[in-house]
Amino acid sequence: MGIFTGNPKDEPLHYGEVFSIWTSLATGYGMIAGYQTFYNHAGDQDLKKIIEDFIQCARDEVKQLEKILKTNGVALPPAPPERPEARIENIPPGARFNDPEISATLSMDAAAGLVSCSQVMGMAMREDIGLLFAQFHTAKAQLGAKLLRLNKEKGWLVLPPLHVHHPLH
Repeated sequence: MGIFTGNPKDEPLHYGEVFSIWTSLATGYGMIAGYQTFYNHAGDQDLKKIIEDFIQCARDEVKQLEKILKTNGVALPPAPPERPEARIENIPPGARFNDPEISATLSMDAAAGLVSCSQVMGMAMREDIGLLFAQFHTAKAQLGAKLLRLNKEKGWLVLPPLHVHHPLH
């Protein structure tokens, strides 16, 4: 029997898995703080709800990733402090992120997160790690779809040039 034939949680992590988990955890920490800042800047209540969903998703991921690293004796990356709630009226208008900017950044983060999760899923040798990142992938895809609907409803979606087929006749 080989080293990778028992319970996946008893198998060692390879360096790529350790680095991917550690990097994902560091990113998650940063996203929580960043999304809390966005929450303070957002004016639209629907957007604020989606930001809360992004924060909760990141917290769920962070909790699971911390556990894996601790179990495997890997030091955790530093985490920025959580941001306190602030009133939007206390943020000068010229210093504020506006709602379409926040939504566009969340959309980019969701798309980048899908790629990152897919990468880890493809390189993982431990089934539990691959499946965990598949769960993260699904959650990010759902948040991205929800955000796309909001962007369309609010008129925040910036369309690239559309290709319309014109027959030569």
